[in-house]
Amino acid sequence: MALRTFPTREALKRLPFGLADVAILLGVIALIYLVAAVGAGALVAFEPPEQLPTISLDPANLPYYLARSTLRMFVAMGFSLAFTFVVGYAAASNRYAEQIIIPTLDVLQSVPVLGFLSVTITGFIALFRGSLLGLEAASVFAIFTSQVWNMTFSFYHSLRNVPGDMQEAAAVYRLSRWARFTQVQAPAGVIGLVWNMVMSFGGGWFFVAASEAISVLNQEYTLPGIGAYVTQAIAQEDMRALLLAMAAMAALVVVIDQVLWRPLIAWADRFKIEQNEATQAPRSWMLELLRRSRVLQAVREALAEAGEKLSARSRRARLARRQTWPRRSLLSVRRVDALFNIVLLLIVLAISGLAIWFIHTEVGFEEMLEVVLLGAATFVRVAIIVVVSTLIWTPLGVVIGMNPRVARIAQPITQFLVSFPANFLFPFITIGLIHFGVSLDIGGILLMALGAQWYILFNVIAGAQSIPNDLREMAANMRVSGWERWRSLIWPAVFPAWVTGAITASGGAWNASIVAEIVSWGNTTLTATGLGAYIAEATGAGDWPRIVLGVGMMCVYVVGLNRLLWRRLYALAETRYRL
Repeated sequence: MALRTFPTREALKRLPFGLADVAILLGVIALIYLVAAVGAGALVAFEPPEQLPTISLDPANLPYYLARSTLRMFVAMGFSLAFTFVVGYAAASNRYAEQIIIPTLDVLQSVPVLGFLSVTITGFIALFRGSLLGLEAASVFAIFTSQVWNMTFSFYHSLRNVPGDMQEAAAVYRLSRWARFTQVQAPAGVIGLVWNMVMSFGGGWFFVAASEAISVLNQEYTLPGIGAYVTQAIAQEDMRALLLAMAAMAALVVVIDQVLWRPLIAWADRFKIEQNEATQAPRSWMLELLRRSRVLQAVREALAEAGEKLSARSRRARLARRQTWPRRSLLSVRRVDALFNIVLLLIVLAISGLAIWFIHTEVGFEEMLEVVLLGAATFVRVAIIVVVSTLIWTPLGVVIGMNPRVARIAQPITQFLVSFPANFLFPFITIGLIHFGVSLDIGGILLMALGAQWYILFNVIAGAQSIPNDLREMAANMRVSGWERWRSLIWPAVFPAWVTGAITASGGAWNASIVAEIVSWGNTTLTATGLGAYIAEATGAGDWPRIVLGVGMMCVYVVGLNRLLWRRLYALAETRYRL
C-alpha cells in the first residue's frame, strides 16, 4: 500500500505561483471586467443629430460617470506614452527630425484643447460612423493633447543629457540602437518621465470637462463622465452634487496613487545615476507585491532573454550593413543640409503668405492688432505664474526630492494635489470673486496657476531625486552648505529639469487660459480681458475665422517665447549643466 505524502514548506515555496500571484490574478480579472463593463457604453449606436441621454445628478450614477472618465484618461495616457517614446527618441537621435519635430511640438503645445477638439471631431465621427465611439475617440484625443507634450519634452531632454561617459561606453561596446535605448537612454529618462506622467494625468483631469462637451453640426453633445457631471452641477448651482463629485474624485486620486503612481516612483528610483546606494529608497506595498510574484518574475526573465537575442541579431545585421554601405562624404552631407534648409524656408514662406491672405480676407488687420493686445494681457498672467511658481515650488521641490523622510510625507500630498482636477475648485473661487467683487483679470491668474504651477514642482522633484548620492556626500564632507551648496550643487543639478518644467508650465498656463478667463456660476459669468476668453467665446459662437485667428495668435506667442527664451535655456542646460 502506497503511503500518502504531503508537501513540505520548502516544496510549497517551489510552486510556480504564490499568494502574490493569486492576488494579482484576481486584481487583473476584476480590472478586465470593469474595463469591459464600462467600455461597452462607448460602443452603442449613435448618429448625429441623435440626442444623447442627459447627465443626471443622481449620486447613484456618479461611480459610472467617474469610471467612464477614468477609462478615457488611461487610454489617452497609453497613447501619450507611445508617442513620447517614438517622437522623443526620433527628435533626440536625428538632427533632421529634431529640426522638424521640436518646432512642431512647440506649435502643438500652444494649440488649446478646444482647438484640437474643434478641428478633429468631424474626422472621428466619419471614422466611426454610426457609433458613439467617434465622440469617445474625439474626447480621448483631446485628453491626449493635454497630457503628451510635457512627457515628450521631458523624455527628449533626458535623452539629450545622457552623461557623456555612458554614451562613450555604449560606443565602445558597439551597442545596437535597441540595446543603447533600453540599457542607456531610456533608463536615464525614467525618473523625469514618471514624474511627468503623474503631472500629465493631473493635467488631463483639468481638461476632462471640456473634452466631454463636444459640438457637432452646431449641436452640443455631452458624454457621460465626471467632468460633465460637474458642469451640470455648476449650471444648476447644485452644491451638494458638486461636493459629492469632489469627494468621489478625491477617493479615486488616492486609489490611483497607491496602485500606480507610488509603485512607479519607487521602481524608478533604481535608475538613479550614482555610485553609492541611497540609504532610504522610496517604498510601495504594491511594488513589493509585484516583486513577490513568481509568474511576473518568469515573464520578466523571458522578456530579458528575448531582448538579448534580438539585440545580438540587430548588432550582427548592423555590422553587416556597415561593410556594404558607402560612407557619406562631407560634401554630400552639406548638400543634404542645404536642401533641407531650403525646403523649410519654402514651408515658412507658404505658411506666412497663407496667414496674410487669411487675415486680409476673413478678419482684417484691425482685429488682428486687437488680438495681439489680448495675447499680451494673457502673456503677463503667464509670466507672473511662471515667476511666482518658480520662487515657491523650486525650494520645496528640492527639499522633497533630496530628503526621503520629507518625501514620504510630502509626496502623497503633492501627488494628490496635482492629480485632483483644479477646475473642480473653480466654482468656489468664482463664488468668492463674485462675493468680494474681484475682477477676473486678477482672479484669472489664480485660476490659471491651479493648472500650471505643478509642472515646475514635479520636474524639480525629479531633478533633485536624480542628484547622485556621491555628489551629495562629497558636498557634505567638504562642508558645503547654504547658498554655496545651492550655487555649486543643487541649482546646476536641477536646472535642466526646471527648464522642462518651466516651458511646460508656460504652455499649460496658456492652455488653461481658455477655461480660466471666462468662468460661470449659474447665470453669472465673469470674463477677463485676454486671448483665452477670446478663443472660448469664438468657440462657443462657432465663429471659425476668429477661432483660427485666436488659436494662431496663441501659437505665435508660445512659439516665439520658446524660440527666444526656452530653447536658449535648453542649450545652456545641455552644454553647461550636464553630468
